[in-house]
Amino acid sequence: MAESNEHIKLPNPRVMGEQSVEMLFKQRRSVRSYEKSPLNLAEVGQLLWSAQGISDAQGLRTSPSAGALYPLTLYVVAGDVNELSSGIYQYNPETHSLLKTVNGDLRKLLQKAAHDQSCVGDGAIIIVFTGIYQRTTRKYGQRGERYVHMEVGHAGQNLFLQAEALQFGTVVVGAFDDDEVRAVLNLDSDVQPLSLMPVGRK
Repeated sequence: MAESNEHIKLPNPRVMGEQSVEMLFKQRRSVRSYEKSPLNLAEVGQLLWSAQGISDAQGLRTSPSAGALYPLTLYVVAGDVNELSSGIYQYNPETHSLLKTVNGDLRKLLQKAAHDQSCVGDGAIIIVFTGIYQRTTRKYGQRGERYVHMEVGHAGQNLFLQAEALQFGTVVVGAFDDDEVRAVLNLDSDVQPLSLMPVGRK
């Protein structure tokens, strides 16, 4: 797996939608089968912004975080996106941009790490939620780990509702081998993989 340092600025996110949040609550379902159809760069950016984007001038984000410490980092494992070559990208909320960290289509490797769940390999992208517990536990002690898990739940639900608004399917995948996911993404040992969410058109 070759490393890369390519930076991609994402299009500005939209803040007005066509459906009410109540309708999105009603429609949201876990979807594990996706069309073989690419996403585009603006759609990927919208999904990432919904989960961890900056939402005000003070730097606060779309998801709540204990102490505003923001221990989460999102990665995109991209395989079928117009205007975006296959690879792994780290999302930077401050600049609403992507940093390419690994070249190549790694979706099937991530599927293998997720106990061969086909939905992981079939998504146009997989968004991987990771966290560094120490960012929160240094203030809140051991209970901070629970706060990180609460935060990934908030961010995942944001992503779920945004995917529904874009008429995409997604599902939360929690069954995977942590060390294998860490190896695919080339993560440091203190970075915890917490959740995978494959996304595709439905």
